[in-house]
Amino acid sequence: MSIDGSRLKVTLQEQERWRRRLSITVPAALVQEEEGKAARKLASRVKMKGFRQGRVPSKVIEGRFAGALRQEALDKLIGEAYRQALAAENLRPISEGEVEEVSYEPAQDLTFAIAFDVQPQIELGRLGGFSIERPQAAVTEEHVEEILGRIREQNGVWQPVEGGAPSDGDLVNVRIRRLDGDDPSAEGKEYEFVLGRGDAIPDIEASLKTLEAGGTGEFTVTFPDDFPDESRRGQQELVELSLLGRKTLELPPVDDALARQAGAFENLAELRARITEDLEKDAAAQGEAIVRGRVLDALLEANPFEVPKSMVDRYADTVLGDQKQLSPERLHEIRESIAPEAERAVKRLLVVDQVAQIRQLDATEEEVDQRVEEIAAQNDTTPAQVYANLQKAGRLESLEREITETKVFDFLKSQSTITDTPAV
Repeated sequence: MSIDGSRLKVTLQEQERWRRRLSITVPAALVQEEEGKAARKLASRVKMKGFRQGRVPSKVIEGRFAGALRQEALDKLIGEAYRQALAAENLRPISEGEVEEVSYEPAQDLTFAIAFDVQPQIELGRLGGFSIERPQAAVTEEHVEEILGRIREQNGVWQPVEGGAPSDGDLVNVRIRRLDGDDPSAEGKEYEFVLGRGDAIPDIEASLKTLEAGGTGEFTVTFPDDFPDESRRGQQELVELSLLGRKTLELPPVDDALARQAGAFENLAELRARITEDLEKDAAAQGEAIVRGRVLDALLEANPFEVPKSMVDRYADTVLGDQKQLSPERLHEIRESIAPEAERAVKRLLVVDQVAQIRQLDATEEEVDQRVEEIAAQNDTTPAQVYANLQKAGRLESLEREITETKVFDFLKSQSTITDTPAV
């Protein structure tokens, strides 16, 4: 279907936050034409007693199927008139149009309004001249020792312990039986976890610390306020706990043998050097992330603008992920709580895109090729294989954006003063 857009009466209204509203009038003659087309189309395929197929008069069709024909004509007229109006006004919606105030009476003009959001047009009058502090976290010997401690735990061996009550850090094997449930005679279930890591509710862990290996006791436990099952929060339950056994972690010494266990290191000195290097890289990356955020915040403060609510909602939906388990009330509550941060995130993305556009900083094919070659060299593979993997995983566009963002932030940082300060 195609209607003559020049015969439409269109009024554009600009509303808040890049909201637009089109008021459209379709002349009665055009409406009747479309209704006639719908009737003739239906007449060509409908079967009715007393008429040959395709020979049913339009008047008969209109009398028999008036409601369905009018609805079909209305849907097509609104859709086509909307498209014609968008083209005439040179508008590109970024949200679904919301149809309002439809007036559709026999032999009368069709009038309706439709509201939608358009891509915001951002004007960045100031791109630099900001004073930004970059926190520099110092890597200390304590940080290195902490990582070495984790490596020792990863390479430790659990050893059974006879007798004695368990404590935090012990691996316990327990049987938990509900005494006030539907079937108090049930044997219960066995679990194995490390005390002190929050794998069990606090009352369970505290009760286990009063038992010795092989011991059994009855305890009343209370489910904490942050228990995943909201319906059980604050509830009490009588349980029987049996400590079937416990183990302690035997840690290896910090020496060259541990370094060789941890990876391709000749000795402990090499391992310490790699840990220090990795920690320094992490600290630098964290400092860079903070600088990027502060630069964008300075830009947003110097160049305020509004964003469409539909963009904020879509970003929030991405953050929330699967929402099937949430009630409408809970979903609304979460949406409201994250709305300010979601709006700020959308503004940041738009600013980066705008700077990339006005300064022509989008990733080039040559830059993408170079980055792919670097990835291939790091992973001992070929650029062709890296390209194939990126395309298969749908990450090629992400790589291009990563390059673009790096260029944008390099430019923005060059326009401001970045000062290194000790991290708090």
